[in-house]
Amino acid sequence: MTTAPDAPLDARKESLIEYPSQFPIKVMGAKADGFVHAVTQIAEQFDPQFDATTIELRNSKAGNYLGVTITVTATSREQLDDLYRALSSHPMVKVVL
Repeated sequence: MTTAPDAPLDARKESLIEYPSQFPIKVMGAKADGFVHAVTQIAEQFDPQFDATTIELRNSKAGNYLGVTITVTATSREQLDDLYRALSSHPMVKVVL
């Protein structure tokens, strides 16, 4: 059975997140000067109250890559989608989870 394009979506399927909420995002990239700063600047664009003191860092096993976990205040699906797009498109970022 298919759903008509104009049929209302089940809200539970559309989003499992209650807004606003604290939402962690993992960002991975090469361990390079400026990487954490770049991630922080992007987070601040989408969450003006972003607290950089909550950032968690984790080096890769070989030490070539850095995992950065940021926790933003998610206010909407659109905000999170835009944040993921901005992070993913940054040249220093390899993966966003």
